[in-house]
Amino acid sequence: MHLDENPLFREAIVPWYDSTAAYLATLVVMEGIFIFGIVGFWAAGEMPAFRRYAWVPAVLAGMSLGIIISISLRLILRYARRRKKQRARSSALAPAKRL
Repeated sequence: MHLDENPLFREAIVPWYDSTAAYLATLVVMEGIFIFGIVGFWAAGEMPAFRRYAWVPAVLAGMSLGIIISISLRLILRYARRRKKQRARSSALAPAKRL
């Protein structure tokens, strides 16, 4: 008997970097980098010798903010999809009301 290569009951394997825990850890790290960049920009603005290099922490803060926004949107959409599926399942399981 030949085994089916792609059975219907098999669940797709989610890579570790696409997990909620990895996203939350990345958010925490990026928030730290964002704060570090803002403080660096502020410190570079106060010292006349470093004003030319204030763009470096500004770029760092901007890039980390972009990653924070991207990951936050992914998590929000993921939870919205899960909630929609749960509502569909619960409404399908609930008995129909008679008038």
